Amino acid sequence: MTLSITHQERYSRGELILRTFFGFIYMTLPHIFFLFFFGIWSAILTFISFWVILFTGRYPESFFEYQVKLTRWNVRLAARRSNLTDGYPAFFIDGTDDLTSFDIAYPEHMSRGNALLKAFFGWLYCGFPHAFVLIFRVIWGAILSFVAWWVILFTGKYPVSIHAFNVGTLRWTTRINLYLTYMTEEYPPFSGRE
Repeated sequence: MTLSITHQERYSRGELILRTFFGFIYMTLPHIFFLFFFGIWSAILTFISFWVILFTGRYPESFFEYQVKLTRWNVRLAARRSNLTDGYPAFFIDGTDDLTSFDIAYPEHMSRGNALLKAFFGWLYCGFPHAFVLIFRVIWGAILSFVAWWVILFTGKYPVSIHAFNVGTLRWTTRINLYLTYMTEEYPPFSGRE
């Protein structure tokens, strides 16, 4: 899996203020409205995919492509809401973006046993340990984002190390989601590194 968000040379102070005070109304609400319905379809496809993997050992390719496109949309929105990039995120699963990228290779074969293990115990051996560590990382990331907000406001630049840390957190959570929704068999590392 690859997930990257471009660190811009300059960030717009006007967009920063606009996103902070009105972003929920003009950005988050419209996207969340559509993502809710696309997410329902995603959950249905994940459920069906589990059974297909169980009987055939393969993740349906068209389902996989849909899930990848939906993840790209979520990454676009998360990057803007977290002030990691400027601009307005494109709507829908076929939207494009020059500042964010996400990709994952289609697995030709999936383990039936691994799918069963994830379905019944994934929360225990993957979800819980990662969530425990991520709680502290997210708290620290929120503090760093607060600092970055002021730095952008006064300098127009996002500190590179804070940007890398927050992108890493998004990368880490995305890996967990991909693993628990049967899209990869690679256990997510306890790291946000590429």
